[in-house]
Amino acid sequence: MNTVLTEHVLSTNQTIQIVQGDITTETVDAIVNAANEHLQHSGGVAWAISKKGGPAIQKESDTWIQQHGPVSHTHPAWTSGGLLPAKYVIHAVGPVWGVDNADNKLAFAVTGSLLVADQLKCSSIALPAISTGIFGFPKERAAAIIYFAIEKYFGFNPASGIKIVKLVLYDMPTVDTFVEIWRGMWADKP
Repeated sequence: MNTVLTEHVLSTNQTIQIVQGDITTETVDAIVNAANEHLQHSGGVAWAISKKGGPAIQKESDTWIQQHGPVSHTHPAWTSGGLLPAKYVIHAVGPVWGVDNADNKLAFAVTGSLLVADQLKCSSIALPAISTGIFGFPKERAAAIIYFAIEKYFGFNPASGIKIVKLVLYDMPTVDTFVEIWRGMWADKP
């Protein structure tokens, strides 16, 4: 069972939560998949989402690639949620650590995911720790970038229909790091 560890309400009234657990079990409008540009869901979060969501997710991903080509950091793809509780899966391509402009590419992946969620009329979304697994992005750095990207997105889009953003983290080292960075950002804010 997933557990909400902490939450913060932004000045624009969106609630941001850190949740420890399995993103594939979240009952939200959309979950974000940490995808590769060709939407081949063979490892990490992508594999778990594809496995639990059933073959429809990979089939729809293949169709997306045929129609649109590789997915960029700035424009995530989306599919149905298949057998998942979420209606949609937004496939965000985060950067591999060490590539040029990795920080900006991670921020673009988060911002693009929120934009797609708004376009799909979602009121709730769950994101993993994009790029911190097999892509090797340092967790501390990723946490700060993800938090700032979320806050900035809603600052520029105060009329967003998204009301709740859940950062769903699976393993304890990632949870501990994201909570530590969280406290540094929002511990003193109302």
